[in-house]
Amino acid sequence: MNKNVGQTERVIRIVAGLGLLGLAAMGQYTPWTWLGVVPLLTGLIGWCPPYAIFGINTCKTR
Repeated sequence: MNKNVGQTERVIRIVAGLGLLGLAAMGQYTPWTWLGVVPLLTGLIGWCPPYAIFGINTCKTR
């Protein structure tokens, strides 16, 4: 698994994921809040499966 998510996008994904999970932790349980796990994990590991399928790479270093 080569990284295919750039640094700026990783930060955005982590912040968005934490924000959605924060809403879930505060009691606003919706499917959208629990989907915050996906951007959080892809931001932390730097690899996005759909990006790999479609050949997208926002990472400057290979």
